[in-house]
Amino acid sequence: MDFSTALRTERLVAIIRGRDPEASFRSVITLVEAGVGLVEVSLSGADALKVIERARAELGDDAWLGAGTVVTEEDAQRAAAAGANLIVTPGLGPGCTAALAQGLPVLAGVLTPSEVCQATASEATALKVFPASVMGGPAYLKALRGPFPDLPFVPVGGVGVAEAAEYLALGAVAVGVGSPLIGDAADGGDLGELRRRAAQFKEVCAR
Repeated sequence: MDFSTALRTERLVAIIRGRDPEASFRSVITLVEAGVGLVEVSLSGADALKVIERARAELGDDAWLGAGTVVTEEDAQRAAAAGANLIVTPGLGPGCTAALAQGLPVLAGVLTPSEVCQATASEATALKVFPASVMGGPAYLKALRGPFPDLPFVPVGGVGVAEAAEYLALGAVAVGVGSPLIGDAADGGDLGELRRRAAQFKEVCAR
């Protein structure tokens, strides 16, 4: 299954940014075991490349395991070397360009209509609307989909369960969810609670 198909099937990208590498690794594995098929490990988290490397070894080659907060060409190269098969960027730039040049699917960060046009021209796989919440949340996605009704938007930033449902109802192909899903699990918190939250988001995304 290619990334575009996986994104439309799963409708949820989990975003892990932790201060504890061991807890971050365990959070990745817990999410996958809970049925979350798309997991991103942010490079801004502690020892993120090692987390990706360990998770890839544990999960095998077929799992979708992303590297997030990819900004530079070096970020993209190091992420791919660690085992990431999906690149997520906060915006357009060298990291996005380098990942596409490597043939990796890219969830590219955009905010304005001009950036949407640039990302589409770059052949980014999908468009991460970030930070969605500060631009008006679902109302902003609705406005963007006016001139761009067929593009694969993935709102990220401040997406709770209720917001996820609204974004998906408005035509988002998926949502990216960090702290409302991960909570403190990637810092050593309760993995049972992480499973409970994952079930809530999966229920919303399956509707």
